[in-house]
Amino acid sequence: MVTGRDRGRAAETRRSIEAAGGRAIDLVADLGDSAAARGLVAQIHEAIEGPLDVLVHNAGGGNFAPTESTPEEVHHAACNVHAKAPFILTGSFAPAMADRGRGVIVNVGSLSTSMAVAGTCAFQASKAALSMMTKSWTAEYGPRGVGVNSVDPGFILTPVNEGIRDMYGWVLSRLAACRTWRAPEDVANAVRFLVSPKASYINGVNADRGRWQDRCRGYVTASAVP
Repeated sequence: MVTGRDRGRAAETRRSIEAAGGRAIDLVADLGDSAAARGLVAQIHEAIEGPLDVLVHNAGGGNFAPTESTPEEVHHAACNVHAKAPFILTGSFAPAMADRGRGVIVNVGSLSTSMAVAGTCAFQASKAALSMMTKSWTAEYGPRGVGVNSVDPGFILTPVNEGIRDMYGWVLSRLAACRTWRAPEDVANAVRFLVSPKASYINGVNADRGRWQDRCRGYVTASAVP
């Protein structure tokens, strides 16, 4: 099940899955809109046969600007995409997972929740909320067989980030390893592992472990405690 704001990109992703031998359905929804998130739940129930086993919260975005220059609606949008939409979707699908005693939820968070960067308040605050929900959902659904984990990428070279790669080059020099930008596939590989049977004993939280420079040995960290 592929969803996003851009109908063309969602269809492109579906076609790539089909070309690889899989089956996929693409649905369009802007998760910055709470009504659209609730509508997506209804669309998913109509589109699939059987239960939903895996839920990946990967929608993201944000505006990088000083707090005083960030419009209130931009702050609301970040909170809606990174926190409210995952809250709505998890509340809609996790109970059924728990009733069956199986299921996986993966939150795609951000390395930035363990560091302070000027001009990213709305983005960091909303991603920090998602990090806290990882902990809460682990306690709430973990005992009933649902795995909840977080993958926290650093600076991933996506088309959106092309315009800021020079601005955040200083971060690369401070990481313990991987001093180049990473690709979206690096994040996808971590998510793929966490939703696979090989990760069935991993169910945990994203926790700070000292200074962020020491914590991050690369750009993708899957923080989990058995």
